[in-house]
Amino acid sequence: LFIMTDDHTTQAMSCYGGRLIQTPNMDRIAGEGIRFDNCYATNALSGPSRACILTGKFSHENGFTDNASIFDGDQQTFPKLLQQAGYQTAIVGKWHLISEPQGFDWWSVLSGQGEQGDYYSPDFWEKDGDTTRNVTCEGYVTEVVTDKAISYIQGRAKDRPFCLMLHQKAPHRNWMP
Repeated sequence: LFIMTDDHTTQAMSCYGGRLIQTPNMDRIAGEGIRFDNCYATNALSGPSRACILTGKFSHENGFTDNASIFDGDQQTFPKLLQQAGYQTAIVGKWHLISEPQGFDWWSVLSGQGEQGDYYSPDFWEKDGDTTRNVTCEGYVTEVVTDKAISYIQGRAKDRPFCLMLHQKAPHRNWMP
């Protein structure tokens, strides 16, 4: 399970010593999993950062240098390698790479506002098997994305390993309550 929160500083997570708020659930996940203490973003922009994570390449090598680019999904990515090794692969939440996700058996990515997604009643572009569709989900985006991730985990084949990329939109601005 790879969790990415957009525009989220370590100062806002108590597991990293942040004192702004207490984040007990994130603290628990950090304590039971892997916490990156010496990790840096290869590109600070949203889409290019995601492309770097997927490919393991710098932006000038993977071709996604700014948020106006279109990601070339034909190149090698770690989800494709996991898929080839027998993993179930999925992504839910903010994609922000313009192109259709590749290397995922299932995906449900935000599609509104130039792939930034809406905070309330967000639109998703989904693929399950051979079916691709657009859906609108009632609720706040963080809860909707989390519920979709939980449903995926509960519904996956339990006899095979999996990789789920859970990309939250919040706390990216506009900071609506």
